[in-house]
Amino acid sequence: MGHELPEAVGLQREVVYMRDHGHLVVLGTAGSGKTTMAIHRAVYLASEAPQSKGRTLLVTFNRALVTYLRTGARAPALTVENVHTFARGYLASRKQLRGRQICEATSFLPAALSEVRNRHPDRPLMGQSLRFFEDELHWISGHGVNDLGAYNREPRVGRIRPLSQADKALVFEVREAYHRRRRAQGFRYDWDDLASAVRQELTHDTSPRLYRHIVVDEGQDFTPEMIRALAAAVPPNGSLTFFGDYAQQMYGSRMSWKSLGLRVSRPVEFQQNYRNTQQIARLAVAMSEMPHFRDDVDLVVPKAPRADGPKPTVWVHDSPAAQLRSAAKWARELRSSHRVAVLLRTRDEEKQLSDLLGQPATRLHKEMTRWPTGPGVFYGTYHAAKGLEFDAVVLPWCDTDQLPLPSEVDGHGMEEAMAREARLLYVAATRARTNLVLMHSSKLTPLMPPETSDLYERVGT
Repeated sequence: MGHELPEAVGLQREVVYMRDHGHLVVLGTAGSGKTTMAIHRAVYLASEAPQSKGRTLLVTFNRALVTYLRTGARAPALTVENVHTFARGYLASRKQLRGRQICEATSFLPAALSEVRNRHPDRPLMGQSLRFFEDELHWISGHGVNDLGAYNREPRVGRIRPLSQADKALVFEVREAYHRRRRAQGFRYDWDDLASAVRQELTHDTSPRLYRHIVVDEGQDFTPEMIRALAAAVPPNGSLTFFGDYAQQMYGSRMSWKSLGLRVSRPVEFQQNYRNTQQIARLAVAMSEMPHFRDDVDLVVPKAPRADGPKPTVWVHDSPAAQLRSAAKWARELRSSHRVAVLLRTRDEEKQLSDLLGQPATRLHKEMTRWPTGPGVFYGTYHAAKGLEFDAVVLPWCDTDQLPLPSEVDGHGMEEAMAREARLLYVAATRARTNLVLMHSSKLTPLMPPETSDLYERVGT
């Protein structure tokens, strides 16, 4: 995204100045300006709303995006932070979090899984990977499921092949073993627990709410419990505004607005794509229409943007290493006149890419404290780029043996991994305003439309 915040235009302006009480849900396609609207609305509610201006929280999930938001969201009564920072601050203020009481689930889950595997060595579910159990416990916490009965009753959105009740009982046994081991070491929470803890504490908290208004950006990444907690944190005379795009949703958290604690008769929908060229938008739409792009409730069908540009390029190289070298060279050539990003599926090769890019280059990561202005090179993961935009984007390693990621296939099976990874690739591709390049050296990932679609140019052997 450029260094100057774009002005809100047309229907965007109407959303910025919509009613300043109650709940408002705004769904938009990639490039519809949701982050721009979120910033303008947060500033308006904090400093300009004629009857109800007051302390406002602009909250998102991605900590790299927080750094960008702070460059445009400036008002004395406005706070910008990610949802976990908000949760930690609230729990600490209520004496429900003291010192080092939050752990990473991976610290205790492997031992808990081994314990249950030893008790049930013949159960097929016990052959599932650690990644599978991490994902399932994340889903349980994110949906506020506290007992096995609720787990059996809750529709498991986000998993293509549902688990039997017998298998769910094993998952809960792993969860209980994990909690025992965690508590024994003095850890009260992991990061997935914080939202439920906040929501529970708010039910007993009769003190005035800290914020009158809360604006949620990139809301599709929030778990249901996070949304419920934020809704509970708003006073009766305040507002909660939710901006999201469910084509970019990654966490299997799809539920009704009512079940999320939001009183919404009908979301506002944005179909206009202000970011991508027609050529990039057509490719993105085709990606979202492929069979593996599952769970399409609440998707907003985009209108074709007016901007014209070159077709996306699929560039074939001799090897994965050649892809990385070529991506870095391409980025260096554009750095003086464009904001260009090299995006990777994982962080594993970031150091190698950094060495190839040279300086200056900005890594997108959760500890960012400054957002660079003007042209330049950025690099990081698909996740880290969420909510951001760049003039040009290059995506190395779009090979069939890299996308979907092998660890996702191991953890979830090919069918479900395809569904999950398709959304991630969609996110990465739609970060590009005018130039998009995908690279591979073996067979192109099946998450992309076939060459016969005529949606991209092929370059190389």
